[in-house]
Amino acid sequence: MSTPTYLLTIKSLPRRRRSVSVLMILLMLLIGIVLASVGIGAVRISSGQILAILVKQVGIALPQAFEEQQEVVLVTIRLPRVVLGILVGTGLAVSGVAMQALFRNPLADPGLIGVSSGAALAAVSVIVLGTRLFGGLFQLLGFFTLPVMAFVGGLGATLAVYKLSHFEGRIQVTTMLLAGIAINALAGAGIGLLTSIATDVQLRSLTFWNLGSLGGATWATVSVGAPFILAAIIFILRLSQPFNVLLLGEAEAEHLGIPVESLKRQVMILVAMMVGAAVSMTGMIGFVGLIVPHLLRLMIGPDHRYLLPGSVLLGPCLLLGADLIARVLVAPAELPLGVVTAFLGAPFFLWLLLQDRRREKFL
Repeated sequence: MSTPTYLLTIKSLPRRRRSVSVLMILLMLLIGIVLASVGIGAVRISSGQILAILVKQVGIALPQAFEEQQEVVLVTIRLPRVVLGILVGTGLAVSGVAMQALFRNPLADPGLIGVSSGAALAAVSVIVLGTRLFGGLFQLLGFFTLPVMAFVGGLGATLAVYKLSHFEGRIQVTTMLLAGIAINALAGAGIGLLTSIATDVQLRSLTFWNLGSLGGATWATVSVGAPFILAAIIFILRLSQPFNVLLLGEAEAEHLGIPVESLKRQVMILVAMMVGAAVSMTGMIGFVGLIVPHLLRLMIGPDHRYLLPGSVLLGPCLLLGADLIARVLVAPAELPLGVVTAFLGAPFFLWLLLQDRRREKFL
């Protein structure tokens, strides 16, 4: 199959111009997917009607007719769903870039190494055990109890993987993946145990957590999780230069003035915060943090000054695209979002493993 002309044109550009061009294309792609996500569904809403409904919210009337039902669907159902998809897609993609920079390994992903499972176990514990075990926390934190506990669960899993795979100053990749498998299995067992004692109402909620979905999006949900994800993204976007230096190796980064141990602690806390908040709002959605960094490296190279902004754009594109497939493929029913991302991500992961094995063969 021949390479498309526009890709050949982009590849022929100098790296900086090529990276900027790719970012601009991703921005336009994100705008297109957002318009498709809010317009396509059981109630069709055209681009002109979307614009007219949005500006009406600030008191401006456009000469574009729309029905009251379209306004209700757009403002109360689809917009919070899209905003939640942007937040979670960005958080998971940025987490993937940060984890791969920290572990210096392209297979590091919050889902594969157990961070998402740890966060989900903590969230499910709050749902099932509720006030019996976390009554004091509910009084203290209110609506923030769930994301805070998910953050604690994600942070615990991150620290466990890091401690287990860190030996003589190096991260052992095999140990990291095996530790991730063990933590995923342990968290799965814990979730299974809690599922067995859950009530019927809680069981419906637990299904949502295990398979992942944007279907529970409301403006209240978004407002609870958004501060955690946005704060972590802003801090991580400032770490592009330290991440680039860390690619040289920890010892070399220390010699160049990067406080490596402090950087590791910051990244682990920020990733746990993002993944914990994302899991608390949508359940477990895997492979976004694995796919996005690799696609970006193929397009713009390993420079984190472009990788991180690129993940802010491509992560939401991937998640909203998968959500659109989940909504329209078996309409009027809806596929779980985690199932769609797994169908996309699992073959991609196997391809990465084959690529890694081929590289080792020629070394």
